[in-house]
Amino acid sequence: MTTRESQRLRSITMMILVAVLVWSVTLQTCIARKGRHWRHHRSSSSSSSSLSDSLSSKKPKSHHNSHSHKSKPQLKTPPPKSSSPVLPQPPQVQQPPPSPQVQPPPPPPPLPLQPLEGSQEFNVLDFGAKGDGMSDDTEAFEAAWASACKVEASTMVIPSDCIFLVGPISFSGPYCQANIVFQLDGMIVAPTDSESWGRGLLWWIEFTKLKGITIQGNGVIDGRGTGWWQQDNPFDYPIDDDFKLIVPLNNSVQERPPMPIRSELNGMPSIKPTALRFYGSIDVTVTGITIQNSPQCHLKFDNCVQVLVHDVTVSSPGDSPNTDGIHLQNTRDVMIHTSTLACGDDCISIQTGCSNVYVHNVNCGPGHGISIGSLGKDSTKACVSNITVRDVVMHNTMTGVRIKTWQGGVGSVKGVLFSNIQLTEVQLPIVIDQFYCDHSKCRNQTSAVAVEGVTYEKIRGTYTVKPVHFACSDSFPCVDVQLSGIELKPVQLQYHMYDPFCWKTFGLLNSPTVPPIDCLQIGKPARNGVHTDHDICV
Repeated sequence: MTTRESQRLRSITMMILVAVLVWSVTLQTCIARKGRHWRHHRSSSSSSSSLSDSLSSKKPKSHHNSHSHKSKPQLKTPPPKSSSPVLPQPPQVQQPPPSPQVQPPPPPPPLPLQPLEGSQEFNVLDFGAKGDGMSDDTEAFEAAWASACKVEASTMVIPSDCIFLVGPISFSGPYCQANIVFQLDGMIVAPTDSESWGRGLLWWIEFTKLKGITIQGNGVIDGRGTGWWQQDNPFDYPIDDDFKLIVPLNNSVQERPPMPIRSELNGMPSIKPTALRFYGSIDVTVTGITIQNSPQCHLKFDNCVQVLVHDVTVSSPGDSPNTDGIHLQNTRDVMIHTSTLACGDDCISIQTGCSNVYVHNVNCGPGHGISIGSLGKDSTKACVSNITVRDVVMHNTMTGVRIKTWQGGVGSVKGVLFSNIQLTEVQLPIVIDQFYCDHSKCRNQTSAVAVEGVTYEKIRGTYTVKPVHFACSDSFPCVDVQLSGIELKPVQLQYHMYDPFCWKTFGLLNSPTVPPIDCLQIGKPARNGVHTDHDICV
């Protein structure tokens, strides 16, 4: 071997030794790091098991799987050397036995859903209402209202396709937020058992002392009033005094209206409730709903300001006693339009304390027409002013447009316009009666509610008893009564028919009338009664 070859062999040997030394140091460092990682995570049995497998793979393998010492060293399968440490097996971690599976507890019974926080809709079903027509849902309605009352511009929802049995209930302010909507799409029915009414109540559903309250929807309020109408002594009810003017052809005065056949429902209190009443509220709207079969008045506004009623239906039999459609009292700034009213008394009744009332595009009948009054009962003061009724259709009603006052009252009715009224088979189309009395007898009295400034124009159609009946007070005659465009033709039915009648009525005929109303006295009376300052309406 030459000297050059000997030097080359020594160089190769030296390189192999250096490579083996580097590989040995690297292997020990890696194993040491793996050991520290295992000790850090030994609390987890699953991690320990995985790491044990990894460490086991670092053990020297059998000779037939190892490479030659000249091959590139592999970290995972180092060749066995006497100088390489042999790692002990880590202790086997005992796997805990699987715990028995715990059965979850049964779910609790479902509770009524509560509205989401911040919601502005409060559905009575979410407060426990059943809506089956048999369960008493009064408490659910009260709870829904209590929540809606706290939120401005909230909506209390009475959903469609449900019938809710609700007892006497009051949705009260004055601490409720403004502009609440009562969304009525289902049906609300009144209880028919006497126990629900105690000794009697004046209302069934009442909204009091609210600002910006709206009742809307396509739903129905059903007072189920048959049991009230058909009491043991139905003739104890007050009657409309103008029945005395209607005389059948058999010459017997019709003192009482015909009553329905008595039903099995009786024993109800003598005080009959109004179906829906608003009291002491501002900015009230009622639209879209139907109110039917009320024990007494269907819809009443008392001490309210700024009232709007439109697209409302009132429905009760024509012989249901004292079931006024819409009743206004001590209420001002009212508009009623585009509604259909069928009942057993006045379609619209305008009582004392009312002013700025505008009624138009209303269908009325059956019923007793549209009336101002009765006013001045029990010698009280009555003030009514600025009333307009126009574009109204009436059919099969007892009266058309009427003013009725009691003897002995004080105050006044002034600034009234009845315009464009179309009548079909109305018994008494135009009436002023200052001798109204719903008792069997009333004593004559001097004082009266004064009637002045009443205009009738474009009153057309057919009548069955008497076209005009003006019966005014001797002490306080009716003044400034004007008529124009009156065309009323008779239709003979089963009643005696009469010519126009006037008593102490002064005013002006602005155009010829059909029939002629010659009884109206032109001008003003020579003298008229004078009310004291206390009795004058301001």
